[in-house]
Amino acid sequence: MNNYQKHLKQIQELKGRPTLLLHVCCGVCSVYPLIYLNKYFDITIFFYNSNIYPYDEYLKRLNALKEYLNILNNPDIKLIVAPYDYEKYDAELKEFKDEKEGGKRCYKCYKLRMEETFKYGEKHHYDYCATIMSISNRKNALYINEIGEELQKKYPHIKYLYADFKKADGIIINERMNKELNLYHQNYCGCKYSIR
Repeated sequence: MNNYQKHLKQIQELKGRPTLLLHVCCGVCSVYPLIYLNKYFDITIFFYNSNIYPYDEYLKRLNALKEYLNILNNPDIKLIVAPYDYEKYDAELKEFKDEKEGGKRCYKCYKLRMEETFKYGEKHHYDYCATIMSISNRKNALYINEIGEELQKKYPHIKYLYADFKKADGIIINERMNKELNLYHQNYCGCKYSIR
């Protein structure tokens, strides 16, 4: 099994500050990864999350991210909010509606969001592409990094940043900081099937 934390540590050897298009799923998951990555990259956040249902929930997660960015008060971190289109997204996930949480539906969901991030990143000439999703205990870091590796081959002008942000106490730091910040914390992954 790959040690994605070891892969991530290699960024300490980077020269300069490469550009990073970072897929972010919500405010609560972004806390530790943004602090960690900001030391090494010029970050643009890509909030592409049409999987989140209902729209009110989507807005709560987006607003929590904006609240955290205001707390960080770092004008170098930019935010791009992609259009919300749950119906189109749900059409992709519907065939997996009866899958258990963490199975094929989730894999498809990770891939859809990460591919949109890669497309945008390659089109706009970013050096690296990544997602913070591996910080969550609800998400499979192996799946996420396999998808990233596959997409790096499909979009060869952008590098994928391997990571498992849970490791090296990342999850503990993230949870502690979230308690201090009191950001909105969701109680399900995102799509209407995960509410169950």
